[in-house]
Amino acid sequence: MKIKVATYNIHKGVTGIRGRPRIHDVRLALQAIDADIVFLQEVQDRNERLASHPDYPLGTQLNFLASGAYAHHAYGMNAVYPHGHHGNAILSRHPIVASANHDISDHALEKRGLLHARIAMERWGELHLICVHFGLIKRSRLRQAMYLADFVQREVPVAAPLIIAGDFNDWQKRVDELLRGRLAVEEVTVAARKAPGDGNMLDRLLAWRPGGNAAANVTSTFPSFAPWLTLDRIYVRGLQILDMHVPRGLAWARCSDHAPLIAELRL
Repeated sequence: MKIKVATYNIHKGVTGIRGRPRIHDVRLALQAIDADIVFLQEVQDRNERLASHPDYPLGTQLNFLASGAYAHHAYGMNAVYPHGHHGNAILSRHPIVASANHDISDHALEKRGLLHARIAMERWGELHLICVHFGLIKRSRLRQAMYLADFVQREVPVAAPLIIAGDFNDWQKRVDELLRGRLAVEEVTVAARKAPGDGNMLDRLLAWRPGGNAAANVTSTFPSFAPWLTLDRIYVRGLQILDMHVPRGLAWARCSDHAPLIAELRL
């Protein structure tokens, strides 16, 4: 059984400087991605300052993004402030049988969470999903990665298929080394680069990109207008990685400061 998954930091559905709504663009982006499971970061599910704006949708951001495409979703509220709150979310076309949000904040200035959900896959049993957004400080990220590794070893059966995705803010790859060492997970961009040249999407992209750092450009997701940092990642265990893709272009840069990372997997 093949499934498409994506992770996407949507920057609260607003522009960076003036804070104008662009949640409609994000919704169109999700429709274009057409993934079975989407891991979202910085979902601002309440913003009273923008509630009266003509371009701001009625109801919550999560319901607006999920409507018409995703019957099942979970939200983990992390940062709360006078005019609203934001956190991580998971959208799924398969039933979510359980979900829980866990506080992994390392200090008061950065509220971070770990959203864990289990979905029911027809004829395949349960698939564990974890959506995270790690901190900007390296020591915080490492402590949050340790918490994540301990959580998986404690709560997720070794034989259960697992996907961990989100914004790791890990340009130095210290978290990457820790997670792959502790959890025996594969990261989709690394696995795609190691795959034989069988005509997959990454091979086709690299075929026309000059220079020795072409692979890094293909897998980078931040900043979206000129990506050169690999901040967004998808780790899997118990699934086969078939393909990966990072969309490019001005239309995607207008949606968020991050580009989405998309992967094709097989159970």
